[in-house]
Amino acid sequence: MPQLDAATSAVGSGAKGLAKVGQGFKEFISRGNVVDLAVGVVIGAAFGEVVKAFVEAILNPLIGWIFGQPNLDQIWTIAPDGKVPMYPGVVLTQLITFVLTAAAIYFCVVLPLNALAARRKKGEEPEPAAPAEDILLLQEIRDLLAQQGRTDLGSTPGAPPSVPPSVPPAPPRA
Repeated sequence: MPQLDAATSAVGSGAKGLAKVGQGFKEFISRGNVVDLAVGVVIGAAFGEVVKAFVEAILNPLIGWIFGQPNLDQIWTIAPDGKVPMYPGVVLTQLITFVLTAAAIYFCVVLPLNALAARRKKGEEPEPAAPAEDILLLQEIRDLLAQQGRTDLGSTPGAPPSVPPSVPPAPPRA
C-alpha cells in the first residue's frame, strides 16, 4: 500500500500545482497590458487586410500600367540548361510592393499623426479629455484590489462581496 499512498500524494500535489498555475495564468490575463496587447494584435490583423487590399487593388494595377503586367514575377527568368529556373522578378515585385506600401503608410498614417502631435504641442489642438474623477476613483479602487489579490468580489451570485482588510469596520448602530 505504500506505493498507492505515494501515487495518491503525487496526484494531489500535481493538482495543487496545476491550481497555482491556473491562478497565475488568470492573474496574467487580468493585467491591463495583456488586454492592450490583444487589442493591438486584432487591430494589426485588420490593418493587414487593409494593406493587402491596397496592394491588390491599387499597387498591382499601377505596376501593371507601368510594366505591362500586374506583377514582375515572370519579367526576368534565369534558367541554366535543364535546371530549375530562378525568378528574380518575384523578389523585385515584393520589393516594389514593400516600398510603395511603406510610403502609403507613412503618408496616410505616420505623417498625419506627427502633424497632430505637433499641433497638440503648440496648443492648437486640444489634448484628449482626462477621465472624470469618478472613473479615476474606480480605477484606483480596482488597482488596490488587484494589489491585494482580490479576485472573488462579486463571484458568488447573491452573496455580498467580502470587505478588504484595509477598510475599517462599520460602527455599530444604536
